[in-house]
Amino acid sequence: MVNQNAEQIARDNIDEMLRAAGWAVQDKGKLNFSEGIGQAIREYQTDVGPADYVLFVDKRAVGVIEAKREEAGEKITTVETQTEGYANAKLKWVNNSEPLPFLYESTGVITRFTDGRDPKPRSREVFNFHRPETLLEWVEQGNSLRARLQDIPPLNPSNLPAKELGLRDCQEVAITNLEDSLKKNRPRALIQMATGAGKTYTAITSMYRILKHAKGKRILFLVDTKNLGEQAEHEMLNFTPSDDTRKFTELHVVQRLKSKYVPKDAEVCISTIQRMYSILKDEELDEALEEQNPAEQLTKPKEPVPVAYNPKVPIEHFDFIFIDECHRSIYNLWQQVLDYFDGFLIGLTATPDNRTFGFFKQNVVSDYDHEKAVADGVNVGNEVFTIQTKITKEGEKLRAKQQVEHRERVTRKKRWEQQDEDEAYTAKQLDKDIVNPSQIRTVLTTFRDSLPQIFPNREEVPKTLIFAKTDSHADDIIQMVREVFDEGNDFCKKITYRVKKDKTDSEGNVVEKGEDPKSVLSQFRMGYNPRIAVTVDMIATGTDVKPLECLVFMRDVKSRNYFEQMKGRGTRTLDLDELKKVTPSATTAKTHYVIVDAIGVTKSLKTASQPLITKPSVPLKDLAMGIMMGASDTDSVSSLAGRLARLNKQLDSQEHKRIEALTDGVPITQIVKGLFDAIDGDKVEERARIIAGQHGDMDPGEENRSKAQAEMVSQVANVFNGELIELIDTIRREKDQKIDHENLDEVLVADWEKASEEQAKELAVEFGEFLEANKDEITALEIFYDQPHRRREITYSMIKEVLEKLKSDKPKLAPLNVWQAYEQLDDVKSSKPIGELTALVALIRRVVGIDDKISNFDETVSKNFQRWVMKRHSGSNPKFTNEQMDWLRMIRDHFTASFHFEIDDLDSTPFDGEGGLGMMYELFGDEMNNIIDELNSELVA
Repeated sequence: MVNQNAEQIARDNIDEMLRAAGWAVQDKGKLNFSEGIGQAIREYQTDVGPADYVLFVDKRAVGVIEAKREEAGEKITTVETQTEGYANAKLKWVNNSEPLPFLYESTGVITRFTDGRDPKPRSREVFNFHRPETLLEWVEQGNSLRARLQDIPPLNPSNLPAKELGLRDCQEVAITNLEDSLKKNRPRALIQMATGAGKTYTAITSMYRILKHAKGKRILFLVDTKNLGEQAEHEMLNFTPSDDTRKFTELHVVQRLKSKYVPKDAEVCISTIQRMYSILKDEELDEALEEQNPAEQLTKPKEPVPVAYNPKVPIEHFDFIFIDECHRSIYNLWQQVLDYFDGFLIGLTATPDNRTFGFFKQNVVSDYDHEKAVADGVNVGNEVFTIQTKITKEGEKLRAKQQVEHRERVTRKKRWEQQDEDEAYTAKQLDKDIVNPSQIRTVLTTFRDSLPQIFPNREEVPKTLIFAKTDSHADDIIQMVREVFDEGNDFCKKITYRVKKDKTDSEGNVVEKGEDPKSVLSQFRMGYNPRIAVTVDMIATGTDVKPLECLVFMRDVKSRNYFEQMKGRGTRTLDLDELKKVTPSATTAKTHYVIVDAIGVTKSLKTASQPLITKPSVPLKDLAMGIMMGASDTDSVSSLAGRLARLNKQLDSQEHKRIEALTDGVPITQIVKGLFDAIDGDKVEERARIIAGQHGDMDPGEENRSKAQAEMVSQVANVFNGELIELIDTIRREKDQKIDHENLDEVLVADWEKASEEQAKELAVEFGEFLEANKDEITALEIFYDQPHRRREITYSMIKEVLEKLKSDKPKLAPLNVWQAYEQLDDVKSSKPIGELTALVALIRRVVGIDDKISNFDETVSKNFQRWVMKRHSGSNPKFTNEQMDWLRMIRDHFTASFHFEIDDLDSTPFDGEGGLGMMYELFGDEMNNIIDELNSELVA
């Protein structure tokens, strides 16, 4: 009975999907060809038995559907033989001499489709069934799209130089490899091409050839911002193929979508992914959402509803989808748009990450990075000029009894107060908690005075873009630039995504004129002024300023991809005539750009992972309101948790009490922990299994994971209310910046970045000498050098002692600095320490010879743990249970930060939350102490 019910549920879902796609679903005894253009006949008789569904179009049998219950989804491809049997069978009442071409297997949840006319028929998953009109059109065409792709002729059969085809070498390679990929029916392909190498031109050339030679019907060019769509449209309007005198837009109908309507006669549609999502949902789109890329959009009040089938835009509407800046547009909500269409996906990006490679199934048809582009003269390279000041490097101190200026961040309202006590501040606090005008002025003055050295024989300041930390920091920089260079407002402007609206008084009179960012950007790109622009986050593609010759970093960046995109603003080439239009004293074409590193950005460790606060431009109030109203996406939750954690460090006891009065005593630290727990992969997985009613290692599925995360976020969000959010926002706004007028900054370095291998060797030698000199005084070093059998005894406090001694005696030997030196010397590119202490342990292991190369300590622990478990499992001991393994993994993770494990640690987080000592003894019994001893020995080996 259960199986029959499951079968019927699947049939009901399939019926609904068919009807949505325009099919008339009929029983075999009630066949009626006058009902619509296509009929799906249930239990149609063949000479091998009844087929679940046979599809008729215009009274012609064209396809078959094999229906299975939902549980068969995991082995749906095993059904293909059954489907082929019905497709090859003789149909009752039909004189079918050839196999039916269109084959489907469906559970009502998963549907796979095979076109029997393809050169090598291969099934693929589809969102829904194709419309009957489509199958009729395909039948009348005779051959399939994948068959026609084989007809695309070689791009360059005579092996002419690429420039004779109007292409660069890299473009020729990309197009040739893409067409080879399409001919092999590979559903996804990635074109990686450096900024300025002509990704869009490459894509249009490919579109032209697909439409001409393979008779492709429709192509979608997806972007994630409106300005990128406008640029693509402009390039298509100006594109003339090498084998025709007519423009691309004269040969093919090109339409940039601006409403819910998708014209059927358009062969190429340009759309933002936000608009296409709203079209599929049959909703109107707020055009403001197209101004920013999706990663920077404000939190939505609740989790968006998944895309459903839209008969106005069927799955087969587009044969090919080109995705511009695909590294930003292929995840989460927006992936639904890509999953909806039954078409080839071609990604375009200059800066892919591992997720991008994974999404496109590692099918990289073009690997043309910045280095290759510079070598070919497509891009210009960079030089690094370092400006290091004393306060930038070391921080300073506000002294007791001096008068200190306080300034509100937002209103800029000022007051003076006497400093109660000495207060040291670090370089990291600059421009956030502490503003030192001398530090900003010293950097900018040094930049000004170094310009004759950086750009000799220039009469004007080269076009320069300064990256600031915050809006407040940017405003300080703008004012100081104008002062230092003795110039007016037009000389230095801020560039942002958002339109600055007119400010009016109570009577509606304009008191401050607004400014359109496009206007400022256009002036910066084409006009003499502004010479210098300042920005916080505006680094996206589509903001190209070819005359840009200088990037000044006054903010650090930890994301490798983000940093590459920021650098990409300066890579564009420009000939002398065009450069002279905005920089009259230039004597050559643009040959390079200069990174002025005033913060150490070129030396700081970079990670490919996303920062904790992934929505830096979304106000904290909007994030909190979004979570309260039901949003549960990881980016919003992570960003809110990060902001609250940052704010928590600034709160005094009275502010904590004010907040807790509105949370029923829940401290802000508990809220932050709850938010982090709600996006913790392991905890979400555990909750998802409970929802699914599963145990052990069974996969609960993405739907249950989403439910679990939403529930966990909702539980934390219950503490939020409008009054609390207003209070938190008020406190945040009230936080002062202190203005240090007392301490004047001085330049330590203002020079070109030297080749650092020799410096790295010197740093490594000096670090080794420090360890050797202190090995008899510091217990941890004594153990590492002379008593390796005692490494199990090394504790957090012992390593901390080494770090404190290092900081006090040799601050320049900071672990992360030495790590970078060894990273270069050992030619290790991927390992990244997770913090100072773990970096220090890895360095000590490297110096004393435990490791041949620098190796991340958490990686060492993980490898040792894996080896230990395998050794235990391969012996006579019984294998650990899943519950035991969960505990062992918690202990393993404890080692990566604490270096040692003791029984007393079971009374602290996270062990106390899982039952502590009692639960571990219950799981391991008398073996518990022995296992702890083994782990202390094995994991730090």
